[in-house]
Amino acid sequence: ARGFSVPLQRPADCGADRYFDSSRLACAPCGAHQRQSADGSSCICEPGYRMVSSGGFTVTCEKCPENRSGVTQDGWNCITCPKGLTSKGNCKCPNNEILVERSIDGVLLNEALCVPCNGSEQSFSASDVSGSRCVRCEKTFIQVSKSCDCNSPNILTGGLCFSAHEGLPPKGVAAVRFAQLGITLTSAWFLKNLQSSAFACWLYSNLTACQALGNMCVMNMNSLSSSSADACGSFQYIFVSTARVGVVHSIPYWRHNLPWLYYGDQPGLASQVLEKNHFPTTFTFKGTDKDVNLKFIAASFDAAGNFLKWQSLEGGILQLCPDTQTKLNAAYVFGTTYQQSCKISVSKILSDFANPVFYDLFLEYNGGNGQQHLWAVPVLNLNLQYNEKFVNQGSNMNNWLLTRRFFLVDALSGKENDLGKPPRVIRIASKITISIRLVSHTQRGTIYPPLITVAYTDVLIQNPETQSVMVSFAVSYEMNQSEAQIQTDIALGVLGGLAVLWSLLKTAGWKRRTGSSIIDLQTVFKFLLFYAGDLANVFFIITVGTGIYWLVFFKAQQFVSVLLPLPSQEEDFVTYIACAFSLKALQFLHLLVSQLAIDIFFIDWERPKGKVLKAVEGEGVIKSAAAPVSIWRTYFIANEWNEIQTVRKINPLFQVLAVLFFLEVVGFSNLALMDASSTLTRSSESYVAPWSRILRFGVSAALWIAIAILQVIFFAVIHERFVEDKISQFVDLCCVSNISVFLLSHNCFGHYIHGRSVHGHADTNMEEMNLNLKREAENLCSQRGLLPNTDGQTFQISISRKMRLHYDWIHETLTRKCGPARLLDSSANTFEQSTRAYNAMNKFLSSFIDHVHKEMDYIVKDKLLLERILGMEFMEPIEKSIFYNDEGHSFTDVLYYGNETTLLIFDILFFSVVDLASQSFVLAAILTYLQQELFRFIRNTLGQKNLASKTLVDQRFLI
Repeated sequence: ARGFSVPLQRPADCGADRYFDSSRLACAPCGAHQRQSADGSSCICEPGYRMVSSGGFTVTCEKCPENRSGVTQDGWNCITCPKGLTSKGNCKCPNNEILVERSIDGVLLNEALCVPCNGSEQSFSASDVSGSRCVRCEKTFIQVSKSCDCNSPNILTGGLCFSAHEGLPPKGVAAVRFAQLGITLTSAWFLKNLQSSAFACWLYSNLTACQALGNMCVMNMNSLSSSSADACGSFQYIFVSTARVGVVHSIPYWRHNLPWLYYGDQPGLASQVLEKNHFPTTFTFKGTDKDVNLKFIAASFDAAGNFLKWQSLEGGILQLCPDTQTKLNAAYVFGTTYQQSCKISVSKILSDFANPVFYDLFLEYNGGNGQQHLWAVPVLNLNLQYNEKFVNQGSNMNNWLLTRRFFLVDALSGKENDLGKPPRVIRIASKITISIRLVSHTQRGTIYPPLITVAYTDVLIQNPETQSVMVSFAVSYEMNQSEAQIQTDIALGVLGGLAVLWSLLKTAGWKRRTGSSIIDLQTVFKFLLFYAGDLANVFFIITVGTGIYWLVFFKAQQFVSVLLPLPSQEEDFVTYIACAFSLKALQFLHLLVSQLAIDIFFIDWERPKGKVLKAVEGEGVIKSAAAPVSIWRTYFIANEWNEIQTVRKINPLFQVLAVLFFLEVVGFSNLALMDASSTLTRSSESYVAPWSRILRFGVSAALWIAIAILQVIFFAVIHERFVEDKISQFVDLCCVSNISVFLLSHNCFGHYIHGRSVHGHADTNMEEMNLNLKREAENLCSQRGLLPNTDGQTFQISISRKMRLHYDWIHETLTRKCGPARLLDSSANTFEQSTRAYNAMNKFLSSFIDHVHKEMDYIVKDKLLLERILGMEFMEPIEKSIFYNDEGHSFTDVLYYGNETTLLIFDILFFSVVDLASQSFVLAAILTYLQQELFRFIRNTLGQKNLASKTLVDQRFLI
């Protein structure tokens, strides 16, 4: 590294006696009697010395003799200077005299001559700025004084002469106020040019002077005040006084000879300018008449008022941040929301924008007869100063004062005393936004006139190398969203009201199922939980519908009829998603807690086969006893139930991966960009518009729902029919194992799976088991149903209070101590008591199913259609319990499987909330899968504990 290292040196580092050698990129010493040149790239002779030779960067200097101490302008000769020397050692002459060093044929004179210019009426000449030749005097001198002098009482200002007797505008104040810094400066530019520009514009209708005066008004932030005679005050005085000269292009605010600076100061005028007339052309996104180009064009002027040229905005003349040409031009594609921001160093701004350029912006369009026309684009200057009537802030257009001209950087008005010195303050257009609004209810892409909003930042120059300014440029599209908001509010009101009614029905059904008719605090709390879930569904339906609506209608439209909401207009939408997620999370936790608290018992129908001899403990005798029934079938069913607790109708991992694949790999995420393109792939060199949160939600939610529906169809039609149906297999397994499942999800409501074997027993060998299955397949035995000659094995049960009380009495003995782990360290009496309780519960429930207890009998019936729709029972089981035929395996309501809609909506909302917060589909997918696994683990673990506690199945056998 040291072998290829060179020191960094700049021309400014070289000092007065050295110059910057560009071949060595380093400073080199000047020779004797030499000093650095003005540009620092060579050496020149000191005053009083002439050049003898010059070769490249080196010169040889020689001192001039005493009698010829001056040096000629070219530096090669010595000459006598009768009227003195300049600081550079050259001859000097008085004003209106020119320096002559050579004769007409080029021979050097021994003594320089100062030849006076002839200012008489025949010549009217004076020396030019360099003092090398005589030129005709400025015409105002000739007109006012008939000479090249502007003597009192005439007024000399800005190099022009004005008669004191003419009616001149009030003398303007050469002050520029920088409100953000609280500084008011006397501008050297204003001091030199303000008065002369105002006088020349007023007296002579000088076009350049009028433009220069207008530019100074713009540099002073279009100030308008009756108490200050600044640049804008002078402009307004001339504007009002020249009403008789007529207007340009029939525009009342554009006077002949004057620049168009204001739209007028009438209250409410801004709303008329922006909304009364439509822009006379339309825009289309697709088709043969596709037109998406915004042809902005600007008339540009320099500070002195000279017209520079017409400039198209394509190419990025208003975009201070550097970028590729393609990306810069994307700002002017209709429908593409454009945003660009960066930090720019003050030193770069000073070097690139030393002289301000002023712009009058227009939008070009075809007038229909082949003639191109221009529509003036109004400017909203957020830094408008000194005005008591107008405030260019907020959304109330009636308080706005629209202007026309603007600039990007003003490094001129902030110069004090000397225009050749760096400015003390500069003013930068730090935020420029072009706003385009769609006409309401248009079907043909009609827009209102565009508006360009400019916000300036005042920068006090301290250290330009270290100072920087954040600048931004944006093009936004908007439409009136009030109608959409009203429709959303109506939908929320209607669906929210229906959600209240539905929650009341759910609460009534819950009260019926709990066997209580008293409205207490628990009932209110339960209603709020039901309402939270239903209201979450309302918010979800509205947000999904809104997202898909904007996705379809914005991306698929040919003639522009809708535009996306602005980010500020998406806040309500994001709030709805947050509410939906919060309420759905509450419903999900309620569901989880409810499933973890169910009562469940496995009824074993197996009966002992014969008798066995058994030693009686403590008595030393052997007695015959009924052969024990194997517990392994119960353990087996308990394990199968434990496994299906978190089975879902979809594959969660595949769901997440499929959504992520379509979003990131296929490119559906590109549909969420705020542009009119509906393509799924984008070039790396093209501009990438900002994301729309509504479209991101719409795209992701649509994919989640579509993929989930496809999964449900696949599993229901193909997988569960031809591969594996775990729910139906569990019911079949219960029947083969001779085990019924009795579960209560509410105090007096639950489900029953009839698993009593049609063969009488299931604890047998393989040969007999296969023979039994063969007989059943050949219809050589009775059917599996609870009722004779039926196949119905699953039921919803509504039990009587008496039945519930008897169940609880036995269950208290069964669960008096927490679970079978006590078998390891408890007394034999406790174990025997629990065993007797288990046998008592098994005997009681089996006898209940067999109609043994006439005082606690039950009936079997079908549910009414309205009962199925409302999810409640109309009949109250007072004397007898009611078994409702169930053809849809409704016992899955206490499992994940029967609550797929709730789980899916919760996953979608979780994914969307993470994505909206992080703007990353990948992170959202990862966290969604992790939360799925976390809650599945919690549901399995706690569900397993509840299963062991309620059924007396040792948890160690649940694997």
